Amino acid sequence: MAESITQQQPLVGWDKPELDLSRAEWQSSSRGLGDVQIAFVEGFIAMRNSERPESPSLIFTPAEWGAFVSGAREGEFDLT
Repeated sequence: MAESITQQQPLVGWDKPELDLSRAEWQSSSRGLGDVQIAFVEGFIAMRNSERPESPSLIFTPAEWGAFVSGAREGEFDLT
């Protein structure tokens, strides 16, 4: 079965720039024990899977990051 290739279009209302993450200083989210790494780039927070760094990163504004972390602390997200 042939694989289809689709062009990914930017989301409507997506107001985040294309960040150059090639020189980002990635930090482990849990003292080196977790699967997630974060980097602070141009006023945004990028998050990626440390086991697959070539995969797309999630980009958060500071307000979105605060809401995400707050929700995680309250048990809304399972970060393990």
